Amino acid sequence: MSSDLTASKTTLPDSWGGEMRALLTLGIPMALAQLIHYSIYFFDTVMISRVGEKELAAAAIGSIIYFLLWMIGAGPTHAVTPLVSQALGRDKDDTRDSRRSVRMAIWVCFLILPLLAGLVFFVEPMLIALGQDPDVSARARDYIITLAPGLPFALAVMTLRNFLATIEKTIVPFILVSLGTVINVALNYVLIFGKFGAPEMGLIGAGIASSISYFLGFVFFVIYIHWDKRAKTFDLFKRFFKPDWERFREIIKLGWPISVTITFEGMLFATSGLIIGVIGVSELAAYQVGLNVASLAFMIPYGLSMAGAVRIGLARGANNRPAEWRASTTTITASVFAIGMFALPIWLIPELITDVYLDPEKPNQADVFRWVVIFLPMAAAFMLFDAAQVAANQLLRGLSDVKWPMLITGISYWGIGFPVAYVLALKTDIGAPGVWYGLMAGLVAAFIGLGTRLWLQLRRPSPL
Repeated sequence: MSSDLTASKTTLPDSWGGEMRALLTLGIPMALAQLIHYSIYFFDTVMISRVGEKELAAAAIGSIIYFLLWMIGAGPTHAVTPLVSQALGRDKDDTRDSRRSVRMAIWVCFLILPLLAGLVFFVEPMLIALGQDPDVSARARDYIITLAPGLPFALAVMTLRNFLATIEKTIVPFILVSLGTVINVALNYVLIFGKFGAPEMGLIGAGIASSISYFLGFVFFVIYIHWDKRAKTFDLFKRFFKPDWERFREIIKLGWPISVTITFEGMLFATSGLIIGVIGVSELAAYQVGLNVASLAFMIPYGLSMAGAVRIGLARGANNRPAEWRASTTTITASVFAIGMFALPIWLIPELITDVYLDPEKPNQADVFRWVVIFLPMAAAFMLFDAAQVAANQLLRGLSDVKWPMLITGISYWGIGFPVAYVLALKTDIGAPGVWYGLMAGLVAAFIGLGTRLWLQLRRPSPL
C-alpha cells in the first residue's frame, strides 16, 4: 500500500450541485440496474400468477425463504463498498487493497453455499409447523430447491457490481443486468408454460430459469472485468485461489452485522407473510403482489443509496468532512424524491396497477384482486420512510458503521414493527391490513433511529 506521503487522494466536488451530479451520475445507472434486476421477481410473479392461486402463494413463501438465505450471505457483498471506496479515497491508485477485499468477498459468497443448501431441506416441515397450507409448503420447497444453485452466483454478481461502482463503472453493469433479466424472462416463458418443446414445469421452471440467469450473469461480469481498461488494472482474479485470511476475517467482521441488519428487515417482511398465510391463501397471494409492487419501487432509492455509500466512503477515505455532509444530504434527498414518484400513482390508482398482475373476472383471482387493491395504498404510505431509512443505513455502511445500525434495526423491526403487525392482524378485527400497519411502524422507527445515528456520526471528527 502507498504511504501517506505518496498516496494520491480522490478529488471530490466542493459544492452541493457538484455532489448531486456525481451522485446521480453514479446512482441512476445503479438504481436502474437494481430495478431491472428485481424485475426478475416481478416477471416471475406475473407469470406464476397465470398458473394458479396456490402456485402464487407458494412463490410468495418460497421467495421469502430464498431471500432469507440471500440476506444471510449479503453482508460480505456490501462490505466491499466501504473497504474499497475508503481505500481508493485514501489512494486512488491502490489496486492491491481493493483486490484483496473483492477476492475474499467472493470466497465468502461460495463458501457459505453448503450451509445455505442444508437449510433448504428443512423448509417444508418448518412451514407446516408454522401453520402454512401443506400443499403450498411442498410447492414452495420445490421452488426453493431450484433457486438455491443460483444463489452464490447472484451474491458474487452483487460483489462485482459494488466493486465496479467504486471505480465509477455503472453503465455496462446496467446493460449486463438487463441482459440477464431478458434471458430470465425468456427462460421463464419456455420452462413455466412448456414452449418450444420444453416440458411444462410451472413454478419449478421459474426457479430453474432464475438459477441459470444468475450463473450467466456472473460469467458476463467476469468477462467485462477482464475487458474494461480500468477494471482489469485491479487483477481481481490474480491468484484467486490463494487465501488471504487477514482480509477474509475483515470481510466477515464487517459483513456479519450487515447480514444481520438486512435479515432483521427482511425477516419482518417474511414473517408478515407467514402471519397473513395463517389468515388465508387469498390474502397471502395478495400480500405477494403488494410486496412485489412496493419492492420494485424500492429498488430506485436502494440503488441511489448504494451510490451514496460509495460517495461517503470516498469522502471518509480522503478525510474530507464537508464532502461527507454533502454526500449524506444529497443521497437522502434524491432517495426520498425518487420513491415519491412511485408512491403517488400506487396510492391513487391501485386498481390499474393490480390489473397488471391479476384478472378480476377470473373466479380464482377475484378475491386476490380485491385484497391487493386494499393493500397497495398502505404500501404507498410507508414508502417514503422506507427510502429515507435505507439511505441512512447505506450511508452508515459507507462509513463502516455497522454494529449500531444492526441494533437500531433489530429494535425497530422486532421490538416495534413485529408486535404491532402480530397483534393487529391476529388479535383484532383489523385482520390482514394490520400487517401493513406493523410494517409502517417498524420503518418509521428505523428512519428515526438510523437518521439520528448518521447525524451523530457526521458530527464526530474524522479518523486520521
